Formats: sequence, structure tokens, C-alpha cells
Amino acid sequence: MDIDIDFADRKKILDVIKHIPAAIKEKHTFKKHNTGVYCHSIPYNPLTDTASIDYKEAEDRGYFKIDFLNVNAYKDVRNEEHLIYLLNTEPLWDLLYEKEVCDQLFHVNGYHNLLAELKPNSIIQLAMVLAMIRPGKKHLIPICKNQGFDAIENEIWTKTDQAYFFKHAHGIAYASVIIVQLNLICEKISHEYS
Repeated sequence: MDIDIDFADRKKILDVIKHIPAAIKEKHTFKKHNTGVYCHSIPYNPLTDTASIDYKEAEDRGYFKIDFLNVNAYKDVRNEEHLIYLLNTEPLWDLLYEKEVCDQLFHVNGYHNLLAELKPNSIIQLAMVLAMIRPGKKHLIPICKNQGFDAIENEIWTKTDQAYFFKHAHGIAYASVIIVQLNLICEKISHEYS
């Protein structure tokens, strides 16, 4: 199981909760995992203050790693109520197709031409675009261009052994972050003109 929790600044939470950083085994040494932590007891190396077993082996033994991720997109979110408002506000989808706006967005920067061509106008469609730009699902782009999102919905979330792909949950979560960013950009623009 993989749990990711996004923070504008993960250091703030790590400063206040007891945790042990996860470890990754590379060849014959262990290094600190970039984002994973254990918030419960796990064997650890007191010299490095990291877990003493690789995170994959730890999972096999029943330990539960959580990835605390820095997501800069949240830096202008004031509080939980503001976040809920941003998530529940229908974005100006046309902004998504503009290069200047698209290049500011999480995971889709550099893809404004594809977004302008496909014109996603819902979180699920945006999640599908996010999935299609991963190696395991790139082959679906021409199908979507020619036949629309409905033509790929049965295959977009199916597991592939060939290459990296997005699970449905990741696609929806990342699409939601993009909606928050679009709405923050709209707030900023409206404040500049008011």
C-alpha cells in the first residue's frame, strides 16, 4: 500500500511529529528515502537515524511507510476552508490551454499544446491526460485525439507491466491539485484587477 500526503512545506510537519525516515538499499549501503517516513517503531540505525531495513522489505514485514511530499502548489492556500473552496470552484478551463498558465501548473507544464487539442473540462478528463503523458499510456494519445475521452476510459487505468503509468487515484489527486492551482491563478488575477 502506498500513502502520499502533500504539504506546502513537509519540514513543518516533520518538525512536530515523531518519525523515522525510511531507507533505500542501493548495492550494499542504505540511503535515506527522499519522502518516506514511519510514524511508528521500526528497527533503525542510530548512526544515520534512518530505518535499518529497506522500505520494500519493511513493507513485506508489515511496517507502514507514508510519503510526506512537498507540493509547492499549496503555498498560497490559506487554510482548509480555502482549499475546499478552491477544489469546489469550477475552474476557467480555457486557462489550462494557455501556455503562460499551463507552464505554471503541476505535472502538465510543457503540455499546453496537448491540453489545447484535447480540451479536458472535468477532473476525470484532466486525470486521463495526466495518465496519458506517462510512458505506459502514451499510446492512447492518438486514440483520444481522434475519438475522445470515452474511447480510452476502459484502458487508461488498467495496469501495465511495460512502463510507468498512473493509477486512477493518483490521476484524480494530481488533477485536483491542478484545479486548485488554476483557481489560485484566477484569484490572483481578480485581485490584481480589483
